[in-house]
Amino acid sequence: MTRTETGAPAARPLHRVLIPLGVVALVAAQGVVLRLSGIEPGPVVGIVMFGLAIVAAAFALAWAGEAAEVDISGGLAVGLLAIIAILPEYAIDLYFAFTSGSDPNQAQYAAANMTGSNRLLLGLGWPFLLLIAFLVYRAARARRRAIDPDVRTRPFAVQLPHGNRVELGLLVIASVLTLVIPLTGSIPVVLGVGLLGLFVYYLWRVSRAESEEPELVGVPRAIGTLPTIARRATVIGIFLISAVVILLLAEPFAHSLIAGGRAAGIDDFLLVQWLAPLASEAPEFVIAIIFAVRGRAAMGLGILLASKVNQWTALVGTLPVAHLLGGGGWALPLDGRQVEEFTLTVAQTLLGVAMLIGLRFSGRWATALFVLFAATFVFTSTEARWVVSAVYAALAIVLLARRPRLLPATLAAPFRGVGTAREDSPAAVEKPVR
Repeated sequence: MTRTETGAPAARPLHRVLIPLGVVALVAAQGVVLRLSGIEPGPVVGIVMFGLAIVAAAFALAWAGEAAEVDISGGLAVGLLAIIAILPEYAIDLYFAFTSGSDPNQAQYAAANMTGSNRLLLGLGWPFLLLIAFLVYRAARARRRAIDPDVRTRPFAVQLPHGNRVELGLLVIASVLTLVIPLTGSIPVVLGVGLLGLFVYYLWRVSRAESEEPELVGVPRAIGTLPTIARRATVIGIFLISAVVILLLAEPFAHSLIAGGRAAGIDDFLLVQWLAPLASEAPEFVIAIIFAVRGRAAMGLGILLASKVNQWTALVGTLPVAHLLGGGGWALPLDGRQVEEFTLTVAQTLLGVAMLIGLRFSGRWATALFVLFAATFVFTSTEARWVVSAVYAALAIVLLARRPRLLPATLAAPFRGVGTAREDSPAAVEKPVR
């Protein structure tokens, strides 16, 4: 498919666009109507109805994100998708950070939700995506269908495009900057402004990346073959409406999850740190899984990687600003537990970067990532958190030491001239570490 008009009859692509969009609109509408009605459903009903509506919005976002590649670079499309997908997390975290300006007790919840979301994304999201990619690969082989071109089998891994080295480099920089947080026991506004600047630079950087002709199928292809004005209006409309649906339903979905958790006797802090992020992370998980199921695992992992950049720059950066606007000081204070949580999150992030620095995410490392993540639920003491942090850091150092040439290339990638040098040079590509 090209970027020009295809000449296909308008009724055919229009028919293929209206029916699937109509279905997801109906599913999303039931959640919106329930939200606007003022009725407070029971926890189970709320989880199901609001959850289905958010999933429907995520499906529409996935379609629009692929179709958007016709008009903008793939990197920017992924970045925009990731921003919209984590809007619920922004809404929840900024609420806690803003109210902490007048109620210091809320500060712990802002940090807890952010660190929980971050670790959930890496510890559960990345490994689960690879599991889906593996199952799709096995099914494709059994049925003798086309295999995801980004899958490698010995050992099983997902191969990322060279452009994702930009996200990896920014994650390293952001992780080093956020070491200020556990060292000072707070998130200063100055650091927040710096991280927000890094996020703005990231969006500008990916918007200037060279784009390729997308290979679209299904609903994205139908949207992509619409006339230019209709296509762009459809994509923009889906982005905007989906964002509204996700923002509107994130709070009641999170409340339903928390209410269900309280009914089961779960502590409020743990609810905010883990159950609420399940709601806020749902859209990006669903979008990434949709791409993996459709044989585009690299794009799915790229969305989770872009979401991590958004979390570690824009989200962390806005917390102290929201705290200040809510009447607080020039830094969001953290207690000892939150310092431990931030240290653990920084260490996990560095390990995630080290695992992907060769642009491959393998099954054995996904397993290690999940096991370490799960260990913090089994061993919950302060000492255990420090031990797991040390293991994260040690593994990251070992991985980076085994591929020393890749770290300088990764750090330089976000600032390398766009289109002036390829990132598949010998310094940027190595054989996978087994």
